Amino acid sequence: MNTLDFNKRPEDTRVVVAMSGGVDSSVVAGLLKRQGYDVLGITLQLYDHGAAVHRAGSCCAGQDIDDARRVSETLGIPHYVLDYEKRFRETVINPFAEAYAMGETPIPCVACNQTVKFADLLSTAQELGADALATGHYIRSRPNPTADNPGRRALYRPVDSDRDQSWFLFATTQEQIDYLRFPLGGMSKAEVRALAEEMGLVVAKKADSQDICFVPQGKYADIINKVKPNAALAGDIVHMDGRVLGRHDGILHYTIGQRKGLGVATGEPLYVVYLDARGRRVIVGPREALDTHRVYLRDMNWIGDAGLAEDARDGFQCFAKVRSTRPPTPATLHVDERGIYVDLLVGEAGVAPGQACVLYSAEGPDARVWGGGFIERSERAADAEASLKALLSASAAA
Repeated sequence: MNTLDFNKRPEDTRVVVAMSGGVDSSVVAGLLKRQGYDVLGITLQLYDHGAAVHRAGSCCAGQDIDDARRVSETLGIPHYVLDYEKRFRETVINPFAEAYAMGETPIPCVACNQTVKFADLLSTAQELGADALATGHYIRSRPNPTADNPGRRALYRPVDSDRDQSWFLFATTQEQIDYLRFPLGGMSKAEVRALAEEMGLVVAKKADSQDICFVPQGKYADIINKVKPNAALAGDIVHMDGRVLGRHDGILHYTIGQRKGLGVATGEPLYVVYLDARGRRVIVGPREALDTHRVYLRDMNWIGDAGLAEDARDGFQCFAKVRSTRPPTPATLHVDERGIYVDLLVGEAGVAPGQACVLYSAEGPDARVWGGGFIERSERAADAEASLKALLSASAAA
C-alpha cells in the first residue's frame, strides 16, 4: 500500500489536488509530488469582484488563482483553472442570501463542499483518470472496509483540534469519502507552514482564507441585499412578553444570540432569541431564553456503519457540535415519529436554524465523524418555548 492506501506505486497513482491558492492545498500538492505521485492541480474560479482580487483572506479568485499557478510552476506539476462562477452563484451565493432572508444562519462553505468541490470537481477528477481527489482540509480518513465495499473509508477529527474542519464536512457522502484524501489530517498548522517554507512556496506566509470567502471586507449584508432586497425591510424589535421595544433596518443585520448593537435600551441585558422572517420581527429576551437542549435536524447525512434508523432506533449515544469552534459534548440522537432530533446533555446558547449539528464518536482528536444535519428548529426551556410560541401564534392570528 502507498501512503494514500492504494495498492500500487505512487508514480502509477494519479491524484488531482484542489488548489485554492492558500498554503494548505499548496503543501498537499508539494507533499504528494515529493512522494512520487502523478499530481495535477486544479483551481476553481468561483467569483470575481474587484475587492477580492488582492484581499487578504480570500480564495478562489484573482490573486489566489495566480498564487496557485505560481506554486504549481515551483513544484513542476500541471495546473488548470476551471470557471465555476455561474455554478457557485447558483448553488452557494444565492441560497446563502435566501437563507438569511428566511431568518436562518447558513454555512456557505458546507454548501460549497457539497456542490462545487465534492460533486463537480470530484467528477472532473474522475474524468481525468485520477485515483483520488486530495484537499487541504484538516480532517482524517482511514480505511473502513466492508464485504461489499473493500475501499470504504471513515472520517475522523484531525490531530490539530484548533484547525478541525470536520464540522464543515459532515455532509460528505460515503461515495465521496471513499474517493477523497486529506493528507494534512495528521499535521499541525505550524508543521504545514514549515513545510511550505522548506519547499520554497510563495504562499508560505499567506493569511488563511476566511469562512465566507466571497464577501468583500466581511460585508455580507451587501451580498444579501443584491440577491434578496426584501431581507432589508424594516420591522419591529419585540420582547418575548409582547412589548414592542424599537425598530430595526432588516433581520439580516441580526443573529440568534446577539446582544450588542440591538438599538434598544431597557435596563436589562437582552439577546436575540428568534428571527421572525414572516413578520419581519427581531424577537429578544433574557439570556436564559437562549438555552437549548434539543435540536431537530433536516437533510441528515449519516455515514455510520449501519443505517440511520437502525443505529438510532433506541437512541444513539454520541457527542455533538453545534458550532465549529466548540468541542463536542455528550448527546443522544433519536429517530422516531417526531423526526430526527438530538438531545444535548449540556445546553447550548444561541442555536440558530440553518447551522449544523455534527455528531462524533467521542470528544477527542481521534473521534470518528458519524455525520450530521442542518438545524431546522430548536427547543428551549419550557417557559421560554411557551412564551415564544404564544407570541408567534398571536402574530399569525392577527
